[in-house]
Amino acid sequence: MRHILSLSLVVVLFLSTAFTSATYNNSLQQTFQEGEWFKFRIHYGIFNASYAELEVIDSQLEGKDVYHIKGHGRSTGLLDLFFTVDDHYESYIDKNEVKPYRFIRDINEGGYKKDIVIDFDHEKNEALVHDKKRNTKSTEKIKPGTQDMVSAFYHLRDQIDTKTLKKGDEFILPMFFDKENYDFKLKFLKRTTVKTKFGKVPALKFKPYVQSGRVFKEQESLTVWISDDENKIPLRIKAKLAVGSLTADLEAFKGLKHSFKIIP
Repeated sequence: MRHILSLSLVVVLFLSTAFTSATYNNSLQQTFQEGEWFKFRIHYGIFNASYAELEVIDSQLEGKDVYHIKGHGRSTGLLDLFFTVDDHYESYIDKNEVKPYRFIRDINEGGYKKDIVIDFDHEKNEALVHDKKRNTKSTEKIKPGTQDMVSAFYHLRDQIDTKTLKKGDEFILPMFFDKENYDFKLKFLKRTTVKTKFGKVPALKFKPYVQSGRVFKEQESLTVWISDDENKIPLRIKAKLAVGSLTADLEAFKGLKHSFKIIP
């Protein structure tokens, strides 16, 4: 159960890879701004299992002007009565290059706790991992261009031109989580339309490739839908799990930099 409910935020953050199959275009206008906020509702089977939120805040870190991205996932309803999840993910990212300087993972999942801070040194291609719960520190090598799970979403929204997408496009994004480097591959499937609480929205459909095992049912267990407009925001994600299935839907938003495109 812990692995299922912990996805309340992490599944939404997997949407961060949903643009890796497009072509980078550094001349594109930034797609997000301070004040942008999303709320997602996570369903596990018939249960409304949890909510997840992402917010962009202007801030400073060690004298640098940064965006402070705050993510929070929490269990709710009937499931919260016997298994409480309260997960916090944060990323401090460079405003221009949109790369991470610091990543924070502070979670409590039914008594299972982690409190980890990762500081990125992109010049040395290193990450200092501070496990505050165990009071340990280690330095790990990272790949050039590495992102954390939160920063990747904003970095790729900012730099990828979705107009160049072609069916079957596949690309790989280097990411670092806890003490591990991994490559996340994604395949673009098609343009489509998604029915949301806001109306019908033009969308881009993707298939991320994830490692099968304790949580996901198979390598291609995730499907994501992203708005086909200048915002490129996550609309829906579906995941086949080892036990049951999970759906995350965009519940609310504010502070978008561009108009949200809805089909009349």
